[in-house]
Amino acid sequence: MSDTLTLSAETRDRVGKGASRALRREGRVPAVIYGNNQEPTSIHLDERALYKALHTGHFMNSVVMIEGLGGKAIRTLPKDVSLDVVTERPVHVDFLRISEHATVTVSVPVVFADEDASPGLKKGGVLNVVRHELEVVCDAAEIPSEITVSVKGLDLGESLHISAVTLPKGVASAIEDRDFTIATIAAPAALVSEQAEAAEAEAAGETEEAPAADGDAAEGEAKDGE
Repeated sequence: MSDTLTLSAETRDRVGKGASRALRREGRVPAVIYGNNQEPTSIHLDERALYKALHTGHFMNSVVMIEGLGGKAIRTLPKDVSLDVVTERPVHVDFLRISEHATVTVSVPVVFADEDASPGLKKGGVLNVVRHELEVVCDAAEIPSEITVSVKGLDLGESLHISAVTLPKGVASAIEDRDFTIATIAAPAALVSEQAEAAEAEAAGETEEAPAADGDAAEGEAKDGE
């Protein structure tokens, strides 16, 4: 299960670009908490604390408890983090207010296992990852930190689809209308090159044989004329 993170915040008295720029100069990051049928709450966070949380590797699929606003902590789920295009520093964060056992949709990282049991990889194939994350629906208190996907038995040219993945109990794929691909086993570059060369050689051989066939036909016509 993904760890719960905690961040301290203060309410914002003023909103707007000017007020936000002033906060950033003070090492604060503007943010907003919305949802759960309540009015949005404008807040600001310590940039260093937020930066540390962002680099846990699971910020976007973790419950974040926002403290320091008076009363008890607010349970939230990060929905969007805006970064400066030049410095990549966080400039704004959106948090969705949720109840303890709310049903939420989150993106969870995929971890591949049993690579030594894949015939295709043993032959030198390459694991081509189509989806590094899976969008899933689950209880907010039971968000998985990662989803392990086995590639056991996959051979060259074969694909792994969501239907072959065993999701944790209480977790379901958010995409239900198609059996989408998660990864494929691609042939190694050397094998692809050999196959291409063989195909070219075969095509060249057929081309060389064609004129001889035309000559035989012409000779046959000449004999008929005699």
